[in-house]
Amino acid sequence: MSPFSRYDDSVAFLSSHDDDWARLIELVGPCRHDPKAAREPYEALVRAIAYQQLTAKAGDAIIGRLKGLFDGRDFPTPEDLSAAEFDPLRACGFSGSKIATIKAIAQGTIDGLIPTRDVAVTMDDEALIERMVVIKGIGRWTVEMLLMYSLERRDVLPADDFGVREGYRVLKSLPEQPKPKALRELSRIWSPHRTVAAWYLWRIPRERGNVLT
Repeated sequence: MSPFSRYDDSVAFLSSHDDDWARLIELVGPCRHDPKAAREPYEALVRAIAYQQLTAKAGDAIIGRLKGLFDGRDFPTPEDLSAAEFDPLRACGFSGSKIATIKAIAQGTIDGLIPTRDVAVTMDDEALIERMVVIKGIGRWTVEMLLMYSLERRDVLPADDFGVREGYRVLKSLPEQPKPKALRELSRIWSPHRTVAAWYLWRIPRERGNVLT
């Protein structure tokens, strides 16, 4: 059985929603959303900050250089990052503001503000978002990436994400992107399958050469 078959119900639900969704799913094919469930929230947040506003290739390079600073570790510990000097982190490719944020994440983990995975899985989405956005540099989008990719939550729609909003604009042939608040509200009708919906909306710009209508 394919590991992606767990999304069959979500795909069927969205396909039956309307003709636009049906055409999109036929075009893109099966959902291959691939969460990284073994990661602790601390690591997931640091990675999310590294990739913010960058291509996947650029983010990969930054994370690779970061891990290279701490030979022998699969990923630096919160104590490693808290004690790390500015210049080596800057040389990895982090901006000054991102360095401040990843250090705040590290300190928040040491202080217990950022929960362990065992604790995080017992908390609902909004509780986790409210708890983590108090850290400067962490917004709702960052925590939503954690929810989708590390905690495997199935009903998350990152409405602030440019790719999601642009995908919806193309899907519905709109003259401009919907505002995040409006998209968050209309996405309620896709519940409880919004993570898969987001995955498909992210695929649309890559398929722009194909006709969706």
